[in-house]
Amino acid sequence: MKAKPRVLLLSATSGAGHVRAAQALEKAFLARGDCTVEQIDALHYVSKLFQRVYDKAYISMVRRAPELMGLLYERTDQPWQHSRPRLALDRLNTGPMIRLLKRVQPDLCVATHFLPAEIIAWLIAKKKLLARNAIVVTDYDVHAMWLCRTVDRYYVAMEEAAQYLANVGIPRKTICVTGIPIDPVFAVPLPLVEARKHLGLDQESAVILISAGGYGLGPIEQLVKELLELQRPWQIVAITGKAEKTRKRLDELSKSANKLPSGAPRLCAVGFTTEMDKYMAAADLLVGKAGGLTTSEALARALPMALIEPIPGQEERNADHLLEAGAAIRCNNLPAAAWKIATLLDDPARLNRMRDAARKLAKPVAAAAIAGDALRLVD
Repeated sequence: MKAKPRVLLLSATSGAGHVRAAQALEKAFLARGDCTVEQIDALHYVSKLFQRVYDKAYISMVRRAPELMGLLYERTDQPWQHSRPRLALDRLNTGPMIRLLKRVQPDLCVATHFLPAEIIAWLIAKKKLLARNAIVVTDYDVHAMWLCRTVDRYYVAMEEAAQYLANVGIPRKTICVTGIPIDPVFAVPLPLVEARKHLGLDQESAVILISAGGYGLGPIEQLVKELLELQRPWQIVAITGKAEKTRKRLDELSKSANKLPSGAPRLCAVGFTTEMDKYMAAADLLVGKAGGLTTSEALARALPMALIEPIPGQEERNADHLLEAGAAIRCNNLPAAAWKIATLLDDPARLNRMRDAARKLAKPVAAAAIAGDALRLVD
């Protein structure tokens, strides 16, 4: 009997989206039952200093110097210009990862972050690794750091990204437009009434879902206060992620806010949750950042978005695509954000058009599509 192909998924915790994409793919591969799957965080297999730069410095820059983040993003987005010095630096710091890959010798590697993708491509080029190599881009645009030569498949979010890759020298036959992989649960329909009942949310009021991302980034408290000051019949659900202090402060704010006519709280503060699929099914509008995973999840739930202060670089580019498609609005000035959100919710026809636009963009089965195609590479 032929052994099942061994699949190695490689992500990195510099931003929660890369890991969530790998987790979604792991579920999709396991659901097939025709392969063995292991997922690793590449940053567990690098030098300590390198890990600190990739992980801690990323979060610190997003919090304190987003303009610098955007500048670095734009300056390094030059196809094939800086790949050699970057590879040399990465090789110096990824010895444990290189040894792991050589030892494991998987049949298929799938990377959801450009760091392991680059190392895998180099090992294959040097014939030190025999695996098939697939790269999953986790934003709507493809930054130059994702570009590698020895890649069997690129999985991208949209046709424009595929055209970009082809125009900078990636063979068109290796590019698949699948969407960004999200948890397969988002492909299962969930009626609004049922989702609200499960979560204990008000059945009659509009529900505004505010998401600060996995790390609780962004001006969530100020925005919540300003939305409450409008005294509209909304229920606000604020997801604070791992920012527990923020959740506690919002809990206190909820106690002082007036109740809805039904007696339900106007504000519900929620910490880290594994039920974002249900919260998105229950909501009328998502307010938050423009990360590739969060926005792909919202699209799968046909949920219109109000994007608040996207991080310069990849989030701004993600926002551009969503705005162009009509699935989102962008709030560039925080003091006017509550007013802009209120204006949108007062326009049901526009909200419905945005919902239809989100539905057209959605690719809820991206993870399963990637798993099926990638495994054909090793047949």
